[in-house]
Amino acid sequence: MITRRGLLAGAMAAAGLAPARAKARLGEDGLYQLDWYLESFLDLGEDLAGASQGGKRFAILWGLRNCPACRRMHEVHLADPVIESYIRDNFAVLHLNILGAREVTDFDGTKLTEKALAARYGIEGTPSIQFFPASVAGLAARAPKEREVARMASLPDPQAFIAQFRAVRNGM
Repeated sequence: MITRRGLLAGAMAAAGLAPARAKARLGEDGLYQLDWYLESFLDLGEDLAGASQGGKRFAILWGLRNCPACRRMHEVHLADPVIESYIRDNFAVLHLNILGAREVTDFDGTKLTEKALAARYGIEGTPSIQFFPASVAGLAARAPKEREVARMASLPDPQAFIAQFRAVRNGM
């Protein structure tokens, strides 16, 4: 899908200019934040439905305070204007804390803390990214780990990182 942002980024790159991008900042919880991360009431079904209505895919990024790989992801991978604009344009990313205490409503209506949700899905390290289907249809009836279409359980190099997002966007 061609977007205005993508065309602008391409034109700027051709002219030797870097597009403006948001710099990651540390939130009060110690997690890196970007201004385009999903603002959420922490209801996964609503978040996925909203992402789909907006023409985007839904992903959960799991982070942790003082995580060196999380820092690298934000300072290297997501600082790349091509990677950042592709993910921003094509995904609604919800950033959760693997040890967090905020209450999250899972697709089946179960309410759990972030930490309990991470355990329910078998999230064991950070950063981890869960990718979900384009529709909530039938998700509540599936076992938690069967709800994902893909998972990035560690931080690969930047090219493999963006390749995973493209694969999900293009049909997973």
